[in-house]
Amino acid sequence: AGVKEDSFNVLDLAEYTKNQPWWRKVFAPSSGSSVEKYNVATQLVIGGVTGWCTGFIFQKVGKLAATAVGGGFFLLQIANHTGYIKVDWKLVERDVNKAKQQLKFHSSGNKMHPEVKSRVDEVIIFLKKNVILTGGFAGGFLLGMVS
Repeated sequence: AGVKEDSFNVLDLAEYTKNQPWWRKVFAPSSGSSVEKYNVATQLVIGGVTGWCTGFIFQKVGKLAATAVGGGFFLLQIANHTGYIKVDWKLVERDVNKAKQQLKFHSSGNKMHPEVKSRVDEVIIFLKKNVILTGGFAGGFLLGMVS
């Protein structure tokens, strides 16, 4: 019985992107800020359009989530009132108090995990380097929320 050995080609993305100038131009990790790549008007348009799309989607999803949560509470109250379910409110109160204590404990230390802190620092650096793009995004997001 002849056993056929499958051969696989491995695609090294790092090597592949070096040979693709368009890929390097858009996604190069050493590309610094968008200020170096795009003029002010382009940055504002890109930020505004992406912000508007994000705000519009966020608004629609937010309404759907609020409707689902509100409807769930409404159905829960109806089921409790009609006797289909029985809610142990003392247990709910005890669990809420326990959660409050844990939140107070975690917030009193005011210490952030080093990994989270480094990610926050990266975001802040990005926002500072791309202030025009960020401003356009924020404006577009607000417009998307109200439209």
